[in-house]
Amino acid sequence: MEQRAFQEELAAIGFEHCWGCGVANEHGLRIKTYWSPDDEQEAICVWQPQPYHIAAPGIVSGGIIATLIDCHSAATAVASAYRAEGRPISAENPHVYVTAQLDVTYLRATPSAGPLTLRARVVEAGGRRSHVTCSLYAASGEECARGDVILARAGSRWSGARSDAPAT
Repeated sequence: MEQRAFQEELAAIGFEHCWGCGVANEHGLRIKTYWSPDDEQEAICVWQPQPYHIAAPGIVSGGIIATLIDCHSAATAVASAYRAEGRPISAENPHVYVTAQLDVTYLRATPSAGPLTLRARVVEAGGRRSHVTCSLYAASGEECARGDVILARAGSRWSGARSDAPAT
C-alpha cells in the first residue's frame, strides 16, 4: 500500500487550509511530508520551486524557505505524536501543533533549479512541546538552510477543524 502524505491524512480531519502545506489551498505551496523509507525517525519532503518563488534570478526566496521548514517540521511533530501513541492520524483527540519558535540559518543561496529536499526529525517531545530540526537541500545534495523549530500543542479542540470531518 502506498504511503499517504501526512498533509493528506490531516486534510481528512479538517486541517487543509495552511498556505504552506494545506492540500485545499490552491495558492499555497502544498508540500507533502512522508516518513523516510531509509530512516524511520526522519520525515522527508521533496518540493519543486516555481519561478514565482524566487528572490533573485535562480535563487529561492528566504521567506519560502522558512515556510517550507516550518510546515515540514510541524507535520513531522504531528505525525510523530500520533506514532508515539501507536495510532493513525485521526479526528479523535487530534494532535495539532503551532509554531512557538522558528530559527532558520541560511547556509548558502538555495538554487531554484531542480527539486528541494527537506529532512526533519523530532529531537525532543514531551508535555505540550515538540522540538524538531530540519535541513533543506538543493538538488545537488548541498545543504542550504537549517531550521530549529519549537512547536506547541494547540489543545484538544482546534477551532480550524471541521466539526463534520469524518473519523479515519
